[in-house]
Amino acid sequence: MKELTAIDEVDTFIEENKFSFIYVSRTNCSVCHALLPQVKEVLSQFPNIQLGFVNADELEEIAGRLSIFTVPALLFFVEGKEVIREARFVQIEALREKIGRIYEMNAEE
Repeated sequence: MKELTAIDEVDTFIEENKFSFIYVSRTNCSVCHALLPQVKEVLSQFPNIQLGFVNADELEEIAGRLSIFTVPALLFFVEGKEVIREARFVQIEALREKIGRIYEMNAEE
């Protein structure tokens, strides 16, 4: 997991990785802290997906840049295009299935 602390780092992370997953959290968000290990476990099944972590308390502009209204916000990008967006209460198994379908469709390319 790579911590991203500037908007240009977020942009570069998304541009440079075929599969990029951005996890946006806040320091005092208990749901965020509980969900992150589950997301890491899901992503461990997809070795080519790179995980970027953004603390919205430290990078407030992220909300406007990525249109984030609540945390945790989970955004999955394939070749720079957002393909999945989940927020607040995330069903992990449903997320795993969505990621799996998209990953398999794009892995061979």
